[in-house]
Amino acid sequence: MPSPIQRISDIIRSEDDFLVVSHYNPDGDAIGSACAMGHILTHFGKQFTIYNPSGLPQRYDYVECPAPITTTLPDTLPKWTIVLDCGAKERMGDALLSRTDETTVINIDHHLGNGDYGTENWVAVDQPAVGSMMALLAQAMDVPIKGSLAQCIYLAVATDTGFFTYGSTTPESLELAAQMLRDGLNLSNINMRITKQWSEARMRLWTEVMNSVELYSDKQVAIGAISNEMFERTGTTSEDTETIINFINRLKSVRVSAILRQEGPDIYKFSLRSYGDDNVQEIATKFGGGGHKNASGGTIEAPLEEAKLMLVEIINGSLGIS
Repeated sequence: MPSPIQRISDIIRSEDDFLVVSHYNPDGDAIGSACAMGHILTHFGKQFTIYNPSGLPQRYDYVECPAPITTTLPDTLPKWTIVLDCGAKERMGDALLSRTDETTVINIDHHLGNGDYGTENWVAVDQPAVGSMMALLAQAMDVPIKGSLAQCIYLAVATDTGFFTYGSTTPESLELAAQMLRDGLNLSNINMRITKQWSEARMRLWTEVMNSVELYSDKQVAIGAISNEMFERTGTTSEDTETIINFINRLKSVRVSAILRQEGPDIYKFSLRSYGDDNVQEIATKFGGGGHKNASGGTIEAPLEEAKLMLVEIINGSLGIS
């Protein structure tokens, strides 16, 4: 029986007109892998539309995508929809989720607990990023990983591995980066574009969030909070919160860090980070969320202080903290 990558390669070669989708509120892997897929489809002269319900975040406006990222679905969906980096089908957004019976879904992902919701499923939880899966697909289809394609793949892999510092980093991902560098990737330039995106407003927001951090469980758990008032006061949005949790997780005594970001009255989206064997994916599933072993998230519907205590209780139980 052909492997998932072979079946997907065959579909791309033989079919035409694709919808390429990544999860709403996209991060670097979502944008990088969607644009990388666009470059692969362009290589074979295919028609395609890249869609994301949240659009292209300003911090990624430098990305050399082969087509605009639209926030509106076509009136008639293409026969094939390639869904990237969506650990749960709901993450593709309500507009598309309500119309999946009009198309055939190819599900390409690396999250634990994906559920294989596509007609074709390539779920590789050992891959550090969907961007690295795009590299494998390009290699399988003899598409050179150079130029704009390499930039998109690097964005995806570098951001999802914390610039190759997370435990999910593999020898193959390092070798991929080395090969792209040999083939002309301007590492200094792309790293500058990825990281040098701060505004003064973001700095003010981060100052407030850092000041909100509280330590629990003998300083092994750190929780920060972001309210709508903070966004209003600093003139920022949820885009400005990306990666702040990684800095909180640098506290020497902390095993699990969390950020609670207000989504509505008594509704908080949480993100969790850990290192090594401390599995936050299991913690997130207790709240209906998910993700990766050391990076997960979900939603809690409760007042802020209650939400914090709920998280601490589950984290303590998971880590065996008395």
